[in-house]
Amino acid sequence: MARGKQIYEGKAKILYEGPEPGTLIQHFKDDATAFNNQKHAVLEGKGVLNNRISEFIMSGLERVGIPTHFIRRINMREQLIRHVEIIPLEVVVRNVAAGSLAKRLGLNEGDALPRSVVEFYYKDDKLGDPMVSEDHITAFNWGSAQEIDDMMAYALRVNDYLSGLFAGAGIRLIDFKLEFGRQYEGDLVRLILADEISPDSCRLWDADTGDSMDKDRFRKDMGGVVEGYREVARRLGILRNENERGDAKGPVLVSSNDENKA
Repeated sequence: MARGKQIYEGKAKILYEGPEPGTLIQHFKDDATAFNNQKHAVLEGKGVLNNRISEFIMSGLERVGIPTHFIRRINMREQLIRHVEIIPLEVVVRNVAAGSLAKRLGLNEGDALPRSVVEFYYKDDKLGDPMVSEDHITAFNWGSAQEIDDMMAYALRVNDYLSGLFAGAGIRLIDFKLEFGRQYEGDLVRLILADEISPDSCRLWDADTGDSMDKDRFRKDMGGVVEGYREVARRLGILRNENERGDAKGPVLVSSNDENKA
């Protein structure tokens, strides 16, 4: 599929004009960043894994009635997506004390929270993506009160879906980040899930050992980043069994024919 001119490059993805009006092509890079891009590396195969994991999850969310920007996967690194106006907020859902929440509130990492908590952060790398309140969001016109309600409702529904999905794969969903966008259809505006859902945007721990299987492996210099992502994909059924890989290098991904046999 021919892609148009590049319109945006972020830390982990590049967006190109799509083949039809209202579409974009989202390309997943191998770049890994942390601490607002102060730490950077290129990890071969990471983009391929994130593309497939995000495809798998977004498709599942569509099936349970959560609208997303995902249309279809084009190749190993690219997806065809709907063009949306991104709301400049990160919506974080937390189930377990970890990361910045544990530091802010003096909680023990790994302790389950009394209930799932939804937080909002303003997307601005120069400011360090500060945490903001609902009043900030409406006062600065980043989103309406109705959009806040919709984002929270969708976020909790996504949490229910992901918690069950990962639990079935022996993975504990600690927390995750979502982004939303506005899709314009004539005079109508629809809020839909955008960006990606992958180990780059989720904190995932092995349910038995507590080992990290996400971007924390990069943040904390633990090593084995791509291996952790690959294990997530394997448990979700996206990768073939390791003993079927033969001499292939990098992740061996299930083909569309294999998926149809499942």
